[in-house]
Amino acid sequence: MKKFLLIFVVLALLSTFAGTFYYLYAKSEEPPAVFETAAPQVATIIHKTVATGSVVPRQEVEIKPQISGIIEKLYVEPGDLVAQGDLIAKINVIPNMLNLNNAENRVNLSRIRFQDATLDLDRNRKLVDEGTISQSDFQKVEIAHQNAKEELTGAIDSLEIVRKGSTTKTESSSNTLVRATIAGMVLEVPVEVGNSVIEANTFNDGTTLATVADMDDMIFEGKVDESEVGKIRPGMDLLLTVGAIEGATFDAALEHIAPKGVEEDGAIQFEIRAALAQQDDILIRANYSANADIVLARADDVMAIDESLLQFDGDTPFVEVETAAQTFERREIETGLSDGILIQVVSGLGEEDKIKNPSSGGARS
Repeated sequence: MKKFLLIFVVLALLSTFAGTFYYLYAKSEEPPAVFETAAPQVATIIHKTVATGSVVPRQEVEIKPQISGIIEKLYVEPGDLVAQGDLIAKINVIPNMLNLNNAENRVNLSRIRFQDATLDLDRNRKLVDEGTISQSDFQKVEIAHQNAKEELTGAIDSLEIVRKGSTTKTESSSNTLVRATIAGMVLEVPVEVGNSVIEANTFNDGTTLATVADMDDMIFEGKVDESEVGKIRPGMDLLLTVGAIEGATFDAALEHIAPKGVEEDGAIQFEIRAALAQQDDILIRANYSANADIVLARADDVMAIDESLLQFDGDTPFVEVETAAQTFERREIETGLSDGILIQVVSGLGEEDKIKNPSSGGARS
């Protein structure tokens, strides 16, 4: 039994030595690693931060009636273009019964006074013709008659206003005719013919008949995180991408940064506003969601390399440049702007240099 164990141990040791020798031999026979190379390129590098928001009209106005009633007619629908003063709707006034009764009573009383003043005028006209009364006394009677006539006219006008919201003389400019207060596109008409509406007053915002906006003056409204807001300033360029319009970008200029942040989901956000460059060939609808790339810095047509080619010795950046086939030398370079993918090379490289890709060393020839 002891002899068998001795033989087994000897064989195991011989097998271990043989395996180690074979591994070292095979290792020495493997071909060397082959590194891929890349050349510098000319590129435009943009360092940016992103803000999310939407594109809205700068001026958007809700058109409200100045009198309560029922919509008799609508003159517009969403998408229509209107000029300032164009008709939006016509309101049919439903009179208050108490006011209507008072107005009718006033008309009746004024008519009685006018009839009495007319009789008095006719009687005194005969007396002045006969010379019984003086011209000055007759003049007082004429003035009283004129006053009674004007009072009757005013009472009739008041009754018309209570009944239908306008008079015959002012029908074209009546409060029952609701007109656009600005020129632009009708975005929304949230009411229909037959709906009751409430006038705008001190205690009530009133019913919105239509929303009109100037679609030629659009702005981007978005929010920026507090970690980025210190890097931006009014006047910076923005590149907008609109989710509903594929493959298109739009230029904008940052014009406002909120002085106070608002907490949202545990982070402080600052509202920004940017003026959108006018678009003649693309219709940008109100409230399109959009992302804004705020250009913090930009370098056009500069020499750049992929950041994966860059290596560091402490804080010193360097690359390995090929001097012969798969032979590389270290070369320190000066870098500039980076967008996270490409980095600008200020000095240290030439256009014809081939740079070692350190991550490609696993390739074998």
